[in-house]
Amino acid sequence: MVKLSVIYYSATGHGTAMARIVAEAGEKAGAEVRFRPVAETRDPQSFADNPAWSANYEDTKDLPSATGDDIVWADAVIFGSPTRFGSPAAPFRTFIDTLGGLWAQGKLADKVYAGFTSSQTAHGGQETTLINLYVTLMHFGGIIVPPGYTNELKFADGNPYGVSHITGPDNQNPVNDATNAALEHLAQRVVTTAARLAG
Repeated sequence: MVKLSVIYYSATGHGTAMARIVAEAGEKAGAEVRFRPVAETRDPQSFADNPAWSANYEDTKDLPSATGDDIVWADAVIFGSPTRFGSPAAPFRTFIDTLGGLWAQGKLADKVYAGFTSSQTAHGGQETTLINLYVTLMHFGGIIVPPGYTNELKFADGNPYGVSHITGPDNQNPVNDATNAALEHLAQRVVTTAARLAG
């Protein structure tokens, strides 16, 4: 059985919703799944006036936080982060920056990786966020499995690098059907590829 870790950071909850879709699709594809949010680095008081951020924090604070062991354990990892100036968000990068020891031991290599992201606008740096993530995964020695246009549904979703969601300027756009389908396709593709590599 393929072991899949879904590791993500989310502030206002869109990433959490996307990660849950990925995790459920991974299980449906036959994987054993670990669902792990990256720990919030901000003091909750600093975003107390943001209802969505506070709600997501309360919803996920008791879940096990992501650690490097969740990557070592896995055959495949799907990462998620919101877009921040064309790159993954700072808390996600902080998590990645803790992995140097495991990287030096080669324990992050030879695993299947992919990613998803979100931003407020259609051209808010989604593709560069995924590409910047994948540069890091190349340093890991990872096997990057993007969705490409391997299914016609990707022409609706429109992102061959991974999956991306537009939250809208008020962060009120829920994950739509096209994004949901693209997330499910990504998870299935990652699990299937990892199973093939495992032989």
